[in-house]
Amino acid sequence: MKSKIREVKRIIKLTVATAPDFSYLYPRMETIAEILLQWYARHGRDLPWRRTRDPYRIWLSEIILQQTRVAQGMDYYLRFTERFPDVAALAEASEDEVLKLWQGLGYYSRARNLHAAARQIVEEFRGRFPREVQQVRLLRGVGDYTAAAICSAAYDTPCAVVDGNVYRVLSRLFDLAEPIDTTAGKRLFAELAQSQIDPAQAGRYNQAIMDFGALQCTPAAPRCEDCPFVARCLAAAAGTVAQRPVKQGRTQVRDRWFSYLHVTCGDKVLLRRREKKDIWQGLYEFPMIETATAAELPQLLAHETFQTLLSDTPWHLRQSVALPRHQLSHQRIHAVIHRIETERLTPAALSLAIPASTLGDYAIPRLLDRYLLDAGTDGKSAQ
Repeated sequence: MKSKIREVKRIIKLTVATAPDFSYLYPRMETIAEILLQWYARHGRDLPWRRTRDPYRIWLSEIILQQTRVAQGMDYYLRFTERFPDVAALAEASEDEVLKLWQGLGYYSRARNLHAAARQIVEEFRGRFPREVQQVRLLRGVGDYTAAAICSAAYDTPCAVVDGNVYRVLSRLFDLAEPIDTTAGKRLFAELAQSQIDPAQAGRYNQAIMDFGALQCTPAAPRCEDCPFVARCLAAAAGTVAQRPVKQGRTQVRDRWFSYLHVTCGDKVLLRRREKKDIWQGLYEFPMIETATAAELPQLLAHETFQTLLSDTPWHLRQSVALPRHQLSHQRIHAVIHRIETERLTPAALSLAIPASTLGDYAIPRLLDRYLLDAGTDGKSAQ
């Protein structure tokens, strides 16, 4: 590991150094940071969280943009800042309200952590956003990257960010084959990224390299022909741009089969909250039965959930709707919704009953939201 770091440092020196004996003949070679900042001045994106030094709003944008494209996250950022203009307002909200506002953005643990961290700031920091990287790092849901991004953008703390864009740009510039999804690779790139930062303009530098990766040095079809690094990019010279960065392996994707019971009785519908630590924790859904493989309704009749909710009452199956496969980062959800009418509710079902017209007030997973939108915005036409 140490030898690899030494080799990277040697490459850096060769890339940016100027021969002292002939300096009067050759102009000084611009540093990577200088080139990136010049590029950013011309091509950087004008985003609302870049027009402020408010750490709360910068933090909010960073959490929203984790696993989310800027185009999708923009509306959520504007919605959150309008409803919760400061950290105190966010801390005072209920978790249900935060999750409902987050609905459709996915990775709901981000919303729960955001809410918990807001309360943490109010309780532990008297409502003032912390300034030190290590203090920011202690907030729920904040890792090394997010802490560096917040502190550099809000306070110009000279700490480099390392995200997918940064991995890609640096691995191509220095033609590094070290896998980025290993402990050794993460350490190597963290040190390399820190060595390149402009300490006088840390916030702008971090924004510049991230935008450069998002707009210029893209994963597919990078714009190498008009790249300001075209003459010094080692991967371009070696013909390995498409192979950088390197990942050691792919994450195993797990298939899951959900059978939802969309049970209605008059103007009531059954809804329950997901409590256990799993996907969509804290969100609401129809009663659901998970099976190891795909299951038809007759196979579900003996299940405890079905027996508890419907066994003692007459019921009628209106329709079974197979939803499009729902892809998460490490899971594929195969869901079927069985639309069932019943004349009366068992005591267990009654405890889950809500007015169907209020379905829109609850935060639900995206796949159920799409189902209800197809059925009718308040779910009435799906009764």
